[in-house]
Amino acid sequence: MENSDKKIYWHIPGFCVFRLLNQVLLNMMKSHPEYFNDGYTIGSAYGTFPGAIWNGGRAAVGFSSKAQIESVLNIYNSRGIPVRFTWTNSLIGEKECYDTFCNLIMRLADNGMNQILVNSAPLEKYLRENYPNFKMISSTTKRIVDKDRLTEELSRDFFLVVLDYDLNHDEDVLNTITESGNTGRVEILVNEVCFPNCPKRIEHYTMQSRFQLEFDTSQSYPCLVSTAPRDFNECMKRPAFISDTEIASYIERGFNQFKIAGRGMPESYVIDSYVYFLAKPEYRDIVRNKINTSLRDLRIQASSGGKGKRI
Repeated sequence: MENSDKKIYWHIPGFCVFRLLNQVLLNMMKSHPEYFNDGYTIGSAYGTFPGAIWNGGRAAVGFSSKAQIESVLNIYNSRGIPVRFTWTNSLIGEKECYDTFCNLIMRLADNGMNQILVNSAPLEKYLRENYPNFKMISSTTKRIVDKDRLTEELSRDFFLVVLDYDLNHDEDVLNTITESGNTGRVEILVNEVCFPNCPKRIEHYTMQSRFQLEFDTSQSYPCLVSTAPRDFNECMKRPAFISDTEIASYIERGFNQFKIAGRGMPESYVIDSYVYFLAKPEYRDIVRNKINTSLRDLRIQASSGGKGKRI
């Protein structure tokens, strides 16, 4: 990418589960900006705290204390990075909106910086009324693949709308977004591993929502790509994948919001994604080695003298 004053925002996964990796990345982007593409910045880190029933997309069970929540929020907010909550559980009704734990998270994060992804209409209404300081984003889990529905979604009061991955290369849709002047309000998921035009995607998300509500990860869903290798090379074969050279053409059209998938994937997949999309080609090996070395050293340090339980 050529030198540019325009900021390109990248939204990275797992603010909790990948927090150590993300810290390493953020520190490296600050200390060695020359390693990374010009104008690239981290727009948010998305995900959930274990045990939050509003979470969707991927179930995450467990427990997070108030102190742990505050610590993780500080990791990002102290660096000027918004935390984006994946409140996309499609089965949330009015009753679940009053969940004590999820509301605690919202109160702790209510500083005007952070964001929320939504899918459930009752939860969206509740959040708009009770937490207006959060930027609200329409989730890709809604599975909006119709151009007219997308246009309607963009007419609503959302900070961003995350484009369904099956529309990533649809020129008719991309031209419509460009002509309407909404390129800056559309976020593009660049490395989705899911099956193209998956007929079971909504069903899969619904099952994950139920798993979250029932605190049950013992069940599995018969995904169409469950037997495929869970690595970045496999992801690059998917029709929805956007290559590093193609990114420039999206930026030229005015798109400046890009999302890196990784929730539920191995850490190695996330590292490969960061290196490929964020680092300049000539520095990719250096960035990868530094990330792996830093992670190893931090984990050795934590195992030898770290205190407290990890989320």
